[in-house]
Amino acid sequence: MGKRIALAFCIGLSSAVGFSQDPWVLEANPVDPRNYAGVTIANGQIGVVSSPNPLQVKEIVMAGAYDTYGRGMVSNMLRSFNMLNAFVELDGHRVSAPNVSEMKQQLNMRQSYFRSSFFFEKGAKISVSYRALRHLPFSTLMEIEITPTRDAELRLGSIMSAPDALREVQQDFTEIVIPETTLPLLTSTAKSPSGKLLLTACNAFIFEEEPGQEPRVHHEMWDNNMHQIFFHKKLKKGETYKVAIVSSQVTSSHRADPYNEAQRLTIFASLQGSKMLIADHEEAWEKLWKTGRIELEGDLQVQQDLNNMVYHLYSFVRSYSANSLSPMGLSGLGYNGHVFWDAEIWMYPPILLLQPQLAKSMVEYRYDRLAAAKINANDHGFDGAMFPWESAASGEEETPIWALSGPFEHHISACVGMAAWQYFCVTQDTSWLKNKGWPLLKETATFWKSRVTKNKNGDYEIRNVVGADEWAENIDNDAWTNAATKANLRYATSAAYVIDVDPDPEWSVIADALVIEQMPNGVTKEHSSYVGEPIKQADVNLLAYPLAQVSDSRQVIKDLEYYKKRVSSLNTPAMTKSIFALLYARHGDIEKAYETFKDGYQPNMWGPFRVIMETPGSYNPYFATGAGGVLQAMMMGFGGLKITDMGVLQDAGKLPKAWHSLKLIGVGRDEKTFFVGN
Repeated sequence: MGKRIALAFCIGLSSAVGFSQDPWVLEANPVDPRNYAGVTIANGQIGVVSSPNPLQVKEIVMAGAYDTYGRGMVSNMLRSFNMLNAFVELDGHRVSAPNVSEMKQQLNMRQSYFRSSFFFEKGAKISVSYRALRHLPFSTLMEIEITPTRDAELRLGSIMSAPDALREVQQDFTEIVIPETTLPLLTSTAKSPSGKLLLTACNAFIFEEEPGQEPRVHHEMWDNNMHQIFFHKKLKKGETYKVAIVSSQVTSSHRADPYNEAQRLTIFASLQGSKMLIADHEEAWEKLWKTGRIELEGDLQVQQDLNNMVYHLYSFVRSYSANSLSPMGLSGLGYNGHVFWDAEIWMYPPILLLQPQLAKSMVEYRYDRLAAAKINANDHGFDGAMFPWESAASGEEETPIWALSGPFEHHISACVGMAAWQYFCVTQDTSWLKNKGWPLLKETATFWKSRVTKNKNGDYEIRNVVGADEWAENIDNDAWTNAATKANLRYATSAAYVIDVDPDPEWSVIADALVIEQMPNGVTKEHSSYVGEPIKQADVNLLAYPLAQVSDSRQVIKDLEYYKKRVSSLNTPAMTKSIFALLYARHGDIEKAYETFKDGYQPNMWGPFRVIMETPGSYNPYFATGAGGVLQAMMMGFGGLKITDMGVLQDAGKLPKAWHSLKLIGVGRDEKTFFVGN
């Protein structure tokens, strides 16, 4: 699809709160601060969370920037400089929430921008749009348009503020001489709470006036944590005035010299101009949508929700970054910004199918921390690589000490090995497997070899773990942990044959003899001491998908019906019911799959931008883990896709009566389209 067609395709058609007939546009009209969850504009590096207040954003976070402070005294993702707040004054009267009306906001997912528009009671229509530029990872662009209803004197400013956790804030104003004019730069630097990192942000105006005719830019200090640049302009009634603010943020976790680099990137972006920046940004997003999207006929709301979920996953990761995903992505500081199994098991598979290059960054995040995982295994008396339950920058364990998941939730190492094998399966990239996938698979399999215990019957067990159902602590033979270990060992063996090396023969022996227990009623037993108590989330049911170790439909449904009754409708994380829906679609009642699919996420949607929460009624930033589960239910459940040693294949998918057709577009290495129809 060409850019011009895409642009026309993305125009919003309705002003309904939270839903428009355009499945690519979410709109709040009017904006209600009492029912508002900020939505994120991100480019895989910078995340900007919206605010219901005019000319403001809630917060800004940076992928890969962590420091030890606050909750749990472990590494936390940092709030960065807020460089996207602005102010507008007409004849000395400043825009604020009490003096605006007719305010509406719009998220355009196809082109990834956020727009607010409102009427200022002192006499102007104002529109504010911002983007986290997809092609420039460290840069953002904000556009402000003002149409006065009378002649007026404009004063417009760009505000740079530092969050309270940053320290030793330094403020700088510099005018760079460029041909025919100067470029004023508003710059702030600060140290992270422990002093480990240096953070820098830099802003500049982009004017539409000819060089040398721009308004004079002034600098003003407010306090140690805030300063601004501003200008004056005489406006004429009915004539629209436009100005843009370009910003760049860099930290010493990303570049050795963040101060100069942030300024260089701001200068570079400024001299491109707004039109070129927007065109390149839209082209980058259009490439993503052209090669990876889901089209559902028959339910516009579900189609919009699917676009919303894919959009957020794409927004939270970028190619060549070697960053992975927190459960909340770049939407805030939820779960301290740490990386869990959520990345490999829930978010990674749909990204891998739709955008293998983005998924590559996620699995290479683990490869880059393999040495730390080997040290972690040695510290605990094991061989190979033991990946931390919560990971941040270093690859060391980052779980707060009050959670036993840190020392005992070991299934994460199997999840990492599985992700490495899946990347090879989808891409068939043997060179990558040899150089990066095999080390991950070999070292995680070696860990499990040292982790298992041989019992008196000659079988193997894994004792004293925290299961995927995290209410089950210090238990033996957790079904998911043991089954995932089997998969890890077998995938490592298969990888060895692909790259023509000898696998450890004990891997297959252990995989074949590792116990998966059953209860007297024939249901797969969650762990050795399980007696039917409530569970937090899916564990046993993951043996049917994604592992396919339970494949008989009667057994799958028996396990499903049993454990479905043991999760709470209020406290179960969003992804669990997605697995139930997926399994019903593959093995059981398609209408029950449809009912479970909707029940699994729609009660979790909050606010006009349908931000998905972890559980119904909870409040958190965007729960990307849940989005990953919903997308897997659609693609691998109703769509019938499966990742095999031979690549991506499709079983006979099936749709509920309410849906007409499903297209899964741009899947895998060959960017295939898979179709299911009624």
